[in-house]
Amino acid sequence: MAEWIGKNRRARRCYGFDEIALVPGRVTINPEDVNASFKIAGRPFDVPIMAAAMDGVVDVHFAAEMSKLGGVAVLNLDGVQTRYDDPASILKEIVEAEPPQATAMIQKIYTSPIKEELIAKRINQLKEKKAYAAVSCIPQNAERFADIAEQTGADLFVVQSTVTTSTHISSTYKPLDLHKFCQKRKIPVLLGNCVTYEVTLDLLETGCSGLLIGVGPGAACTTRGVLGLGVPQVTATIDCSNARDFFYQKTGKYVPIITDGGMRTGGDICKAFASGADAVMIGSSFVRAEEAPGKGFHWGMATSHSNLPRGTRVKVGITGSLKQILFGPAVVDDGSQNLMGALCTSMGSTGARNIKEMHCVEIIIAPSIQTEGKIFQVAQRVGMGK
Repeated sequence: MAEWIGKNRRARRCYGFDEIALVPGRVTINPEDVNASFKIAGRPFDVPIMAAAMDGVVDVHFAAEMSKLGGVAVLNLDGVQTRYDDPASILKEIVEAEPPQATAMIQKIYTSPIKEELIAKRINQLKEKKAYAAVSCIPQNAERFADIAEQTGADLFVVQSTVTTSTHISSTYKPLDLHKFCQKRKIPVLLGNCVTYEVTLDLLETGCSGLLIGVGPGAACTTRGVLGLGVPQVTATIDCSNARDFFYQKTGKYVPIITDGGMRTGGDICKAFASGADAVMIGSSFVRAEEAPGKGFHWGMATSHSNLPRGTRVKVGITGSLKQILFGPAVVDDGSQNLMGALCTSMGSTGARNIKEMHCVEIIIAPSIQTEGKIFQVAQRVGMGK
């Protein structure tokens, strides 16, 4: 699989969403008859598209609306929601900042200490709205915040960092023992992010209830430019899904993997499922919802890093309601609305009755599929020519 890139050095060719296409099936199915649901720790969800734990994407109101629609939105416990009593005013400052000053302002805003009482308050607010309470934090805060989350009634805890491994070495602080952490928790734990077969196997051994797949593909993430890290999402998802399947064969325990980031359209989401994902997590598409706290602006989770920001603030605009983005009707031509309609139609066209069957859809390498026959769209900068 690898090619020589220089003397004594080989590299493997990997693929992203724009380089592949899905082949229509021999049998087609009415999109209304497919089942696109997925499960976390045995709990089913009708919408297999999760909202990322980013401050511009998810607040209490957004999470409640997402829950009503059958999906999961993850609230960031390291962000403005737990640092400020009135996060809306802080978000307004970030949104209104001039582009040259945006990163510096975000860095300053995130130096305010996290107030642990606000963690309980936000989770209580979610429960009051009868929302599925999914929350997230970095490994350094996980032990402390998870205790609060469990005591307050959270439903799901996500431990997330740019790159996560089951063996982390540090001479300056005590790393989180993921095995012990997952074993002692009373609620399901998702871990992320990873992109390789071997690390996926290691993390599955911790007893987690799901894994996030993806390093650096997000619209507001600059990890690939700053650190040079990343594996294109199609290859990463296929590699990690193979590890999931091997783990299932060995243990009898099926742990879902969730492709996180890099998906701009319904077509990208469909390709992620065909690559082996059980669910996907997106940010930029949801920032475009009227309910999103970022009001059309999106910034990466590591934008606030005091010494080495690995994200930036981008403007994506507002195009419609959250319901419209998930279920339509679509009023834009770029594939960013009616994501569930796109997924179910793709499943029907490929003959997949459920997500598991979507994993078996034929994939071809097709780097020209985005532009094939689209000369008028490109010339007029509409549809796929934008």
